[in-house]
Amino acid sequence: MKTADLYIRVSTDEQADKGYSQRNQEEVLRRYCENNDLQIGHVFFEDHSAKNFNRPQWNQYLQILKSSKIRSSVVLFTKWDRFSRNAGDAYQMINILRKFGVEPQAIEQPLDFSIPENKIMLALYLATPEVENDRRALNVFHGMRRAKKEGRALGIAPIGYKNRITEDGKKYFGVQEPQATYIRWAFEEISRGAKAADQIRKEVNRMGLKCGSSVFYSLLRNPVYCGLVFIPAYKEEEAAFVKGQHEPLVSEHLFYEVQDVLDGKRRKVKSKAKYEVDENFPLRGFLQCPNCGGMLTASSSKGKTKYYSYYHCQPGCKFRHRAEEVHEIFERELRKFIPHPAIKELYKVIVSKLFSEFNKPENDERRRISDEIDRLSQKISKARNLLLADVIDAEDYRALKDEAENEIKKAERLLNTIGTNKPSQAKLEKLMDKAISTLSRLDTHYGNLPVSKKRELIGSIFPQKIVFDGKEYRTPKLNEAARLIYMINSDLYSNKNRKGHKSAFLSGQVEPPGIEPGSKQAIQELSTRLVSAWVFVGVQGRKLPHTT
Repeated sequence: MKTADLYIRVSTDEQADKGYSQRNQEEVLRRYCENNDLQIGHVFFEDHSAKNFNRPQWNQYLQILKSSKIRSSVVLFTKWDRFSRNAGDAYQMINILRKFGVEPQAIEQPLDFSIPENKIMLALYLATPEVENDRRALNVFHGMRRAKKEGRALGIAPIGYKNRITEDGKKYFGVQEPQATYIRWAFEEISRGAKAADQIRKEVNRMGLKCGSSVFYSLLRNPVYCGLVFIPAYKEEEAAFVKGQHEPLVSEHLFYEVQDVLDGKRRKVKSKAKYEVDENFPLRGFLQCPNCGGMLTASSSKGKTKYYSYYHCQPGCKFRHRAEEVHEIFERELRKFIPHPAIKELYKVIVSKLFSEFNKPENDERRRISDEIDRLSQKISKARNLLLADVIDAEDYRALKDEAENEIKKAERLLNTIGTNKPSQAKLEKLMDKAISTLSRLDTHYGNLPVSKKRELIGSIFPQKIVFDGKEYRTPKLNEAARLIYMINSDLYSNKNRKGHKSAFLSGQVEPPGIEPGSKQAIQELSTRLVSAWVFVGVQGRKLPHTT
């Protein structure tokens, strides 16, 4: 009695629905052996694809054939697509089995290999499932490509996103926190160019975003984070980016800035060492001793129950004053810095005018780039006409087209970056209101700032040292912009014949502008000088610029 080995294979749940389940195949094969007086030898159950023969159970069967001297005469399976879905690999495996004296046979598609014409049927049985696989793969490929063109990001979601499904069954990338916040921070830090990428990776790892160097570098290069989906080139279609349907974590402008930093196109900014300042002494380094003219320093001494802070002069000079009183008097003096009502309105008018003037170069640049894009598009159109007229061949046309389209892409990317950080007119109005509010409550704003910002504000208002005599402050000179903004009403309408200029107190006793202050012309002149010196002062605590 002949011995037959049984090979049973499935790869998907769909095959089980079509009657290809392992149980069904086993029943059919055992019934066939019983009806044909065949003794069953080894039985192998496989759950791998038939695209190739790299399958665990099949490899085990080959090992048994190599090591055993007593072998079965035939290996049975239901159909030839259970054996293989690759014609080339199938022919090679059939030859290997025949060397061992084993004949492969499909009971539902039997073939007599002694008849040469049956080899044609074998080719048909083997090629048909291979064609089905190729057609299915091609359909999947075109479906994925079509989805990408629609802006759908496919595959496993990268770090910062999570695969989600809508109510109607559509898959999409959803933002995952706090990883998304960490990634935004990493992009912003890389764009500054002050630190190496690996240093930022270590910092973001400490925050909680765990990833290796290669994963982090790929993350920074992934256009998905700026809302773009990449479509690779295929046949005559060139590679392109499309706007994705998912929510971007960073802007395109920031993404391309990071690419320039990684490519070495932007010089890295060397970070300056920060000067550590004691929180208790924001005025240290600004005050001048009224007795000897030296610089006041500051220190704390321990009492019985707590520390006491003082501003004092160098050894040999006896000037010394409690830090709490020094700070209190300074903040009280800041309350006298109140802009004139006329300045507030003219501030808005002139800033709006200057804002339009500041945008003019950018608008001109945008117009120039748009014209350049139109010129390149016309160049492609002319090249197409020359191709149709047989003046140039297809290869020359393709070269001209590729060159022009690359230039168009660069121009469009540059066009998208121009003016991205400029506020709109509506936002400008809010910024100006906030600026005026900040300027009107300078003491409150000062009290809420950290010590480093306090020192920036002090240094911007007072370009020279401040003299504190224990009761009040005075300085030889105020910042020009601050002097124009913070004229107190009585000084604004003072007599223009006032002569001389003494050290200005913080109460606003400053020199007149030189023309009739009370006139409309004087206010306009004063406002123009004000805005020219300090356009966006006060917005979000920006410091006053030093002017001359």
